Order: sequence, then C-alpha cells, then structure tokens
Amino acid sequence: MIMGAAGRDFHNFNMAFRDRPDCEVVAFTAAQIPDIAGRIYPPELSGVLYPGGIPIVGEEELASLCRDRAVDEVVFAYSDVSHEAVMHHASAALAAGADFTLLGPRSTMIAAPVPIIAVCAVRTGVGKSPLTRWLSRRARTAGLKTAVIRHPMPYGDLARQAVQRFASAADLDAADCTVEEREEYEPHLALGNIVYAGVDYAEIVARAAAEADLILWDGGNNDFPFVRPDMLVVLADPLRPGDEARYHPGEAALRMADYVVVAKTDVADPADVAAVERNARTLNPGAVLLRGRSPVALSDAAAVEGKRILVVEDGPTITHGGMSYGAGFVAARAAGAASFADPRASAAPEIAGTFGRFPHIGKVLPAMGYGPSQLEALAATIRASDAEIVVSATPCDLERLIDVGKRVVRATYEFEEAGPPVLAPAVDALLQRIAGAR
Repeated sequence: MIMGAAGRDFHNFNMAFRDRPDCEVVAFTAAQIPDIAGRIYPPELSGVLYPGGIPIVGEEELASLCRDRAVDEVVFAYSDVSHEAVMHHASAALAAGADFTLLGPRSTMIAAPVPIIAVCAVRTGVGKSPLTRWLSRRARTAGLKTAVIRHPMPYGDLARQAVQRFASAADLDAADCTVEEREEYEPHLALGNIVYAGVDYAEIVARAAAEADLILWDGGNNDFPFVRPDMLVVLADPLRPGDEARYHPGEAALRMADYVVVAKTDVADPADVAAVERNARTLNPGAVLLRGRSPVALSDAAAVEGKRILVVEDGPTITHGGMSYGAGFVAARAAGAASFADPRASAAPEIAGTFGRFPHIGKVLPAMGYGPSQLEALAATIRASDAEIVVSATPCDLERLIDVGKRVVRATYEFEEAGPPVLAPAVDALLQRIAGAR
C-alpha cells in the first residue's frame, strides 16, 4: 500500500513497483487534498499487471486494508509533514502488521538527457517558483531553450493528465486546471516558459528534453526532485525557523543541496535568519549558503491606503504550509491599509470548513479552488465580505476565474539575492557550459 496525496505516491509506484510481478500494490491512500480519494489509478498508467487499475481510498481505511489484505509493506509518500507526523503514520502501519518504508533518490530519481537545475525547499511557501523564474530569465539570456517541470498536482482525470504541456492560458482552460495549478503555472507562462506536469514523469522528462536545452525542476511542497539534478538549490524560511530540521522530506532536501538560500531576509527577524543559517550549516556543511529576498509589489498601492482590505493568499502556503499570513498581508500593511476584514465572518460553508481544519490561519483567505464548488465558495466568501478592496497575493488571476464583486489589487513578488551575488555567477557559469556544449 502506498500512502500519498496524488503526487509522489504515483511517482513512487511508477518508478519502483509498476512492472514488478513479485509485488502487488493493493491501494493508494489519499489525504491532504479534498476529493482525491474514491478514484482509480487507471490501467493506462498502472500497466499490464493491473488491468483494472488500483483503487485510491481514504487514509482512514489504512489499518483495515492492511489487516484484510495482509499488507506486508506500507510506502509513505507524503510531503511537507512533520517528522512526528511521519512516525505516527509509521506506528499505524506497524500496528496493522506492515513494514513502513520511505523511498529515496536512488529509487525514484529519473536521469534526464539534458542538464537539470532543481529548486526545492524545506517547507511549502518559501519561494521556489520565484527562484525558478529567476533561473529561467538567466537561461534565456544565455540563449538556452528551457522547459519547466512542475511537481505533480493531478487532481482530476489521471489518464488524461498523464503528460501535461502548458504554453498558454488556453491550455490551462482546456485542462480544467485548479486554482493551485494556476498559481504555479500562470507566472511561468507569462514569461514564455513551457511548463510540463502530470503523472508519468519518465515520459514527461523525455518530452521536455526533446524540446529544451535545459530543464528546470520547480518543486512542490518540500519534496526532493523526481529528476537527478546537476545543481540542486534548496530554500529555507526564516519566518518558520527550525522547520528546516522538523519536516519531511524537506530536511532530506536541505541535506542534499548544493546551494541553500535563506529566503525572505528582507522581512524576517535577523535573529531568525541567523538561526536558520546555523541549522543549515550543521545539516549540510558542504553547501554554499546565501541569502535571498522577495520584495512584494502591489499593482496599485494607492488604492489600498486607508481602506478596509480582504487579503487573499496563496492557498498551500497558508493551509498545509502552516503560515498564518503571507505576502499579501505584508504588502497591504506596508501600503497603509486601515483595517483587515476577517474572512471567517463571510465564509461560505466550504471555506469555513477550511478554516476549521487549519485553525492557525490569521485574517487572510487562502485561495482554495480544487473544484468548481470550492471555487464558487471562494467567490461567495469574497463577495459577502465587508472589505472595500481585495488584495490578491495568489499568483493566478482570480478575476479571470470568478466574479469577486470588488476592486482587486494584485500583490506579486520575485526573487533577488541579498548581498553580493553568490548564486548568479555559479548559475551563469553552468549555463555558459551548457550553451557551449550544444
């Protein structure tokens, strides 16, 4: 049995179990993401050994299935979970009589025929995608054609989503992408980057490599890459000091890193920045350590000053990422917002359920939109708010998806190195070597 959330679980199966006649995968369990249980991992993806596909069941069925099917091994494939939570899952598997396994890079990384730069992080919401976009701009300046491969988010028809290629907003619409997917894909498309994602990453890597000189792995959550990188850059977050050593598999990613970027140093407490740097040096003394920042810009700061604001933040950062607020709140406060509307007061039932599951959230609204009903609940929550202005820090264009009934000011942020350049010259040297080898 493989425990997951429609991401690494499928990848681990594809890499380690799909064509093995000595193993039977009886089920995937699903958690974290709404409505991803009750599906089938389809035979088009599961292979000839599974003509009926593989059931995807709720995590609450783990113990009973282990006993009923005499499961020998439970493979854990969640990301962005605390070390304590990992061992609680392990205890449940062991109590049901199964072994508990974590698959590592040697078992799961794909070797690509073109160079790979991978960007990962110790937690969700540290700033991986802005750094990946920064890398893509440098690659374009070096004359390299780049493909971005995103960590998976296949929440719909898995067979249809086996290999996804996005080059335009129309591609996102055709694929019925969720808000979470659009948050990750839209900023890349705005830069002219081709984005790949899906389920079958061996095929995804092959297709991306066929049209690119360089692949950028834009990691999700705090997972380590599905591809074997030539350069691995991992971000750590001084707004959550200590998490670099408390979460799986983020700590593993940090220990593997070639470069560790302590992000958000422009808004973090200097003592927390120093604490994260000390931890990073202890966990990975061989990595190059540097500082980064992500300055936030508002599309119309004057419209925010003196107004009552509803802040919409990047969904995963605020929910399972554990942040009580994000870039939108910081930007609105800096722009002189008079007050902040509490979205709980206007929350539609489905959004109220999200606040109930994540009680750490402050006066911000996570951009939830995993399906049409949740997207409409998000719109209803915004429309019913007593805010005068909406500050939207989700990287996707909410107004293109829903009618919020209010003026929207967008908050955007990009990566910069803080202090003398360290990463830029190393990246540029690698890019020049790649360009020279073409």
